[in-house]
Amino acid sequence: MPRIQVLDKQVAELIAAGEVVERPSAVIKELVENAVDAGATVVTVEIRRGGVTYMRVSDNGCGILPEDVPVAFLRHATSKVANQEDLNAIGTLGFRGEALASISAVAHVELLTRAQGCAIGTQYRCGGEEEPQCMEAGCPQGTTILVRDLFFNTPARMKFLKKDATEGNAVAGVMDKLALSHPEISFRFIRDGKEQLHSPGDGKLRSAVYAVYGREFTSGLIPLEYSFEHVKVHGFISLPAASRPNRSMQNFFINGRFIRSRTAMAALEEAYKGSIMVGKFPACVLHMEVAAGAVDVNVHPAKLEVRFVNERPIFDAVYHGTLSALNQGDQPKRMELKPPRPNPYAPVLEKPEQTAFQAPPRPNPVLRDSGLPAVREADLPEPILRVLEAVPQKTEPLPKTVASEKPLQRREPQPLPVPTPQTPAPTAPKPEAPPVPEPQFPRPELHTQILGEAFSAYIIVEYGPDALMFIDKHAAHERLLYERLKASGTGGEAQTLLEPVAVNLDQNEYSAVLAHTAELSQAGFEVSDFGSGTVLVRAAPLLLDGQDAAGALMEIAGYLAGFKTELSTAHMDWVYHNVACRAAIKAGDRTSRQELISLAQELERNPQVRYCPHGRPVYVLLKRRELEKQFGRV
Repeated sequence: MPRIQVLDKQVAELIAAGEVVERPSAVIKELVENAVDAGATVVTVEIRRGGVTYMRVSDNGCGILPEDVPVAFLRHATSKVANQEDLNAIGTLGFRGEALASISAVAHVELLTRAQGCAIGTQYRCGGEEEPQCMEAGCPQGTTILVRDLFFNTPARMKFLKKDATEGNAVAGVMDKLALSHPEISFRFIRDGKEQLHSPGDGKLRSAVYAVYGREFTSGLIPLEYSFEHVKVHGFISLPAASRPNRSMQNFFINGRFIRSRTAMAALEEAYKGSIMVGKFPACVLHMEVAAGAVDVNVHPAKLEVRFVNERPIFDAVYHGTLSALNQGDQPKRMELKPPRPNPYAPVLEKPEQTAFQAPPRPNPVLRDSGLPAVREADLPEPILRVLEAVPQKTEPLPKTVASEKPLQRREPQPLPVPTPQTPAPTAPKPEAPPVPEPQFPRPELHTQILGEAFSAYIIVEYGPDALMFIDKHAAHERLLYERLKASGTGGEAQTLLEPVAVNLDQNEYSAVLAHTAELSQAGFEVSDFGSGTVLVRAAPLLLDGQDAAGALMEIAGYLAGFKTELSTAHMDWVYHNVACRAAIKAGDRTSRQELISLAQELERNPQVRYCPHGRPVYVLLKRRELEKQFGRV
């Protein structure tokens, strides 16, 4: 029978470190949160090879006293919680006292710090089973922590790390959230020697959003400011026209801490119902401020999930705040017609001089002799005046037939006389010209009869003598386009866009797209890097226009970022699905009869097409017997 024994301190620390340090992004999150709690206004983060070999976090905060430096690396050592009552109202980002101890258990750590009021700083080195070293050193006020060779003593954890690019994207995502959560702090993120983020730190949330997501995303935001039952919500939400294909751009913060809240997410999307298309999601950067005792952040080791004492005020504040912001900020677009610009090269024509000539009044015998009251010419309608202008004026009285008492009647047009054929005089015979062939147009050879279209979505076809066929024109067109793209092996013929389309992406999506530009080119997309999480679509499949190309690339980027980093054959099929779905005829589009016939003909030539790429049926048959049953004929 196995005996129960107490684990060695080193083994226990390695086990405990797994709850806090899962990957390099978790290390960066813990260290930067400590810098924020220290009152820093400038934080610089640098990583190499995704953070596996090198991480550096520098701040200008209050620093650490020399006598407290060795204590800071002990487990459960913290300056933010003193007793049990402090856990009921946590106002700092960190509070457990496990970050530095867990990091030093699985990596080599070097710390340089100088506290406010101290003339000299402190250097401290530790890591793994090595003996800690503490000495004096010169450094500026604040703290700098270097972490090298993460998981050097735990190869089991090392092999579960992903590629350097993936780990680097995770660190970039953490830095984006931290910059959005504290716009009053200037964050700088350097990745493999290249600066990827630099927020101004001016305290304005819009400036932080601009630094993280760029101009295109920021221009489609609406400000939000709302208070409800001691819950204050402020930030920005996206315009309905700027909705996203996924929820990657939804950012919620509670008291300056990034969280994942199903309550806030449900309230946001409920407020957008009826304003955006089904399958689209709004984006937001929303800060919620509540009393520290009304929320419990000590739920998850990563502190991403929180619990509220009462979730109803949170839901109502986000819901009503979003509705109010949409009513005020989502104004309909107005068309403005600007006057044409003058042509500087057009010849200048002199205006004719105006003479003071006044035409004498014209007599109107018809009105004068009719026995009716006199009517002035100025009182006549404009059409009558134009007719009078066209009538030649004479001073002699008109014939009596015109001035008769009988009302004028409209004369119906008489048919033109048909000339009787006459025998022409005999002339010399002329050579006959060859007959001009009439133009031949392809006639549809459809074995079925198109009866019409219902609800601008379904084609009604009389299919043979005993059935009706209802064709979903979108599903049919989508599947036919998909088969065409799949047979060609590419995304179809590409077209260069007249103006490149800028697409804002999340950090993971951004890196995934740039890593697969060759495969995207095979699918018909020419994509180039524009920096700051933005890519430019310079060419797209011929089936798509500019806006459809941007939406398609967003969905493809989300697909690639969702741990599907290799575009295999099955993944390329998904890309073809996306392109075909966006290029197909939509339900509600006006379609000519010739287009309906052409679609039905192509569907008849491809009997294997029975379902769209999403699995929905392309057509439904209604037998004549079933119809006659409804009318009681059988």
